[in-house]
Amino acid sequence: AGSKKAVQDISNLTANEALVARVRSLADVKGCTPGQVALAWLLAQGPRIVPIPGTRRRERLDENSGATTVSLSADEVDDLSGLAARMGVQGERYNDGGLSMLDR
Repeated sequence: AGSKKAVQDISNLTANEALVARVRSLADVKGCTPGQVALAWLLAQGPRIVPIPGTRRRERLDENSGATTVSLSADEVDDLSGLAARMGVQGERYNDGGLSMLDR
């Protein structure tokens, strides 16, 4: 069962690589982190979408709040949205270990 899970995780990683590469590329151009691009994209979806990033570290909180200063053009938002719609995002949000830590 463990090796099947490992193969599935690699398969999911491979499937998501194009989307991750685009986010990283955009982050490099914008001079920010990929996480900030992802949050900026969510913020650009309109007032009904409210990202709630979780963190345990102060530096990640600062990084997350920095997403509000990342300006994405309409074309960049459309590009990311289109890529996500075409590719989808593969895999579960949490692995088994992460799931066991929820609601503790």
